[in-house]
Amino acid sequence: MRLACAYTRGESGLQAPEVTVEVRLSGGLPGLAIVGLAETAVKESRERVRAAVAQSGLEFPDRKITVNLAPADLPKSGGRFDLPIAIGVLAASGQLPAEVLARWELLGELGFSGALRPVAGLLPALLAARRAGRSVIVPQACAAEAGLLRDVDIRAAGHLLDVVRHLHGADELAAVPTAVPLPDAGAGEDLADIQGQAQARRALEIAAAGGHNVLLVGPPGTGKSMLARRLPGLLAPLAEDEAVEVAAVASLAGAGGRVAWGRRPFRAPHHTASTIALVGGGSWPRPGEISLAHHGVLFLDELPEFSRAALEALREPLETGRIVVARAARTLEFPARFQLVAAMNPCPCGYHGDAARPCRCTPDQVRRYQERLSGPFLDRIDIRLPVPRTEVRFDGEADGESSARVARRVGAARACQIARQGDLNARLDVAATRRCCLPDPAGRELLQRAAERLRLSRRACDSVLRVARTIADLAGADGVGAGQVSEALALRRPLGPAD
Repeated sequence: MRLACAYTRGESGLQAPEVTVEVRLSGGLPGLAIVGLAETAVKESRERVRAAVAQSGLEFPDRKITVNLAPADLPKSGGRFDLPIAIGVLAASGQLPAEVLARWELLGELGFSGALRPVAGLLPALLAARRAGRSVIVPQACAAEAGLLRDVDIRAAGHLLDVVRHLHGADELAAVPTAVPLPDAGAGEDLADIQGQAQARRALEIAAAGGHNVLLVGPPGTGKSMLARRLPGLLAPLAEDEAVEVAAVASLAGAGGRVAWGRRPFRAPHHTASTIALVGGGSWPRPGEISLAHHGVLFLDELPEFSRAALEALREPLETGRIVVARAARTLEFPARFQLVAAMNPCPCGYHGDAARPCRCTPDQVRRYQERLSGPFLDRIDIRLPVPRTEVRFDGEADGESSARVARRVGAARACQIARQGDLNARLDVAATRRCCLPDPAGRELLQRAAERLRLSRRACDSVLRVARTIADLAGADGVGAGQVSEALALRRPLGPAD
């Protein structure tokens, strides 16, 4: 009886727990059995491994082979276990020195020819290997994605034989060079392209400065989507650790290295998106749109057209910045620290309150349409603003500031918040809000009257305080006054019966 162990990584959100591939050769009828809660794609690796080993000119043992993927209670999926299983079989049969496997982690799917194919979820596995202090061998096709990480020894191979020669010490694999690209600024969309809408532009600046969620309400064609798409241009590029985290989430979703490095994600799912598509899940859970928008912007156009269940599922991640997906087999957690920008028409026909076109909806239809948004969901949106129709001009003259100029003010305000409290105003908890955002006596009195008249909840009052603090930060003020509280209240317009 012979035994060998190889090491790899499983999939469990961004955690990528270590998986030990134990290979045992014993007497009995020849065959290869895989145990350890492996799904179909993993069990099928026995045929891929057998063909790849034989096609590479190596000997596949004519023995009873048992492969155990430990820990046994961790579900295993995908083709990432092909390479460690093949190497474990070769080491157990004496074709490779088993002792050299202890310092390596192996990831890769095998073709029948022995060629290594890319795998999804590579970056989380590499991050975990870096924390464990191990070196990693990955497919050559994943070299660009692997090069995004610093301080980890990564080798890329194109074929099973390349890995065998490397472990024998005959032909060492070249290290994947670290190639962290410069932040991708992209072409971008400029705030100066929008004519008019001074209040909406001001609201967008405040939202960017404090990380506040925004709801824009107005008739079709007033520029709601244009405004939303310009929010990422007001935000600074991602820091390197944030960019790695965004790329890791994209890797779990199968996007690999095809992300704009350093650019804030902007996700705009269609209103027919299911709850699972929005928040993540599935039989083998994958990140949803809110996780793919991590550290960026999630834009929900035609907000009331989304299913009620999908919108209600956003309530927890809007508060906590994470989403927990629970399934019978396992529970996974994905990051979801996104900024929500939503847009909606005021009624089914879209023209309620529009001076240019009459509304065809009855008051009951308007009420039912607005009641598609629950009060608890709306309470988590700090800025709710009407976007009225403006005069159409064709002179081509910009009547507002550019995104670059506004972004400088936004960056200064964000730096002030980080220095004062270590986080953006929108993310402050109740205690921090009381400590950092309380206004002067005149501001407190104004908020008290507004809370009684508008029947604001405690969460809504805290939201007003956080927005007022952001307005003060943009102005460079040390404290919050009645003027900032008044503007924050003006940016929280009631929608109607649903509010």
